[in-house]
Amino acid sequence: MEQNKDINQLDIPLAKRIHLDNSNSILLKKLLIFSPVLILLFSIFGLRLIRSTEIVSLRNFNFQAQINHGHRILGHLPYAEIPKEKLVLVEPNIEVHRDMLDSLLRMREEAKKDGIYLVFLSGYRSINLQNEIFYTLKSVRNQEAAERARVSAPPGYSEHSTGFAIDIGDATQRGTDFEVEFENTDAFKWLTKNAAKFHFKLSFNKDNKYIDYEPWHWRYEGSIEALKVFESSNRKL
Repeated sequence: MEQNKDINQLDIPLAKRIHLDNSNSILLKKLLIFSPVLILLFSIFGLRLIRSTEIVSLRNFNFQAQINHGHRILGHLPYAEIPKEKLVLVEPNIEVHRDMLDSLLRMREEAKKDGIYLVFLSGYRSINLQNEIFYTLKSVRNQEAAERARVSAPPGYSEHSTGFAIDIGDATQRGTDFEVEFENTDAFKWLTKNAAKFHFKLSFNKDNKYIDYEPWHWRYEGSIEALKVFESSNRKL
């Protein structure tokens, strides 16, 4: 009895029922139920965002390509003027880029060995000189800009300003200087067969839709700097 009394006197805590807040549990269940739908919606949104970004990038690329292609003025591409320190004399009053001097002289010597006498007509021309040529002659000849541009580049758009362009004639047929008839000379026939060996290329052939055929106008592409200068001209857009 004494033992039972002691037990009864002990303060034994009663079990208490704790009621949890079910609101969080319900929210979690809803998230679990709707999570596949949410994932699907986010996936669709993400794909659309990526697709939109790709379309914008493509449009920007096409727009940039149009801008690059649109840099032409009256059919001519822009060219920066060569620094004076890179110019050397090849003939009195005729300067060219120093990179092309050796090749140009070797080409003339090789032609001479074959009985062909090349004459250099025009090399480097400053933008100021090109401005005078383009606008003064255009006025004298009473030609519109588009018409004049077929035979002369606007200032800032001439290969001659780079120092890498050279006009060549036949020393035995000077009447063909700067004339299409130059293509009938032995000098032009020799250049057609041999100029590439010395890294020279005809700039304006008969297939050029912007500029008239100029069989006398050749450009040098035998150095890294020259290739960079004419990269736009050689690129196929």
